[in-house]
Parts: sequence; structure tokens; C-alpha cells
Amino acid sequence: MLDHYRTRLTRIPFGVAVLASLLILFMPASGVPTAPPGTDKVVHFVLFAALAATGRIAGFPTSRLLPALVGYAIASEIMQGLLPIGRSCEVTDGLVDVAGAAAGWALISAARRVRRISDASSR
Repeated sequence: MLDHYRTRLTRIPFGVAVLASLLILFMPASGVPTAPPGTDKVVHFVLFAALAATGRIAGFPTSRLLPALVGYAIASEIMQGLLPIGRSCEVTDGLVDVAGAAAGWALISAARRVRRISDASSR
């Protein structure tokens, strides 16, 4: 019974990451703070890394999570260009999004591998 609640609790960080991404990606240009050049790429990378990492922790299968994040990266960039929010569609942002998702996925994979090795050696 506790596993059911543990599984649900692991989805909360993913939900928070999704909400943060919606806020960050679709904020009107007037609300985006000024920052040094390239900062937006760092934000995109970290945001999609967080989505992938929390999605893996939540237990979403990689076969669905990564394609969904790639689709979200593409759709969000297109929507930024089309919506009347004063934002632009940038291919490089989409590529950075995908790189961030891959990095977040890889980070959790590496952490799980280390944990398995550690658990095996402590037995």
C-alpha cells in the first residue's frame, strides 16, 4: 500500500517542473528579466534536464518520456513564435532543450547505476 503513495509522491516534482516550464516558456517577453547573452540557453537546458530527471524518477518509461519532451521542445518553440507574447521561435533553443532532456535522463541513469553497484557491494 505504501508503494502506491510513494509512486504518487514521486510525481509531484515532475508536476512542479511542468508548471515551471509552462511559466518560463510562455511568459510574455515583457516579463522576462534581462540577463547576459546565453543565459536563456542555460535556462532551457536546465529546465528540460529537470523535466527528464523528474520524469524518470516519477517512473515514466523512457520510450514515452523522451519523445514527449522532444515534442514539447518543438511545440513550445513554435508556440513562442506564434503566440502574441513577444517571444521568438529559435531552433537553437529547441536543440538545447533536447540536449537538456538527454542530460537529465543520463544523470538519473548514472545515479541509478551507482546505487545498484553500491547496493551490490554492501551485500
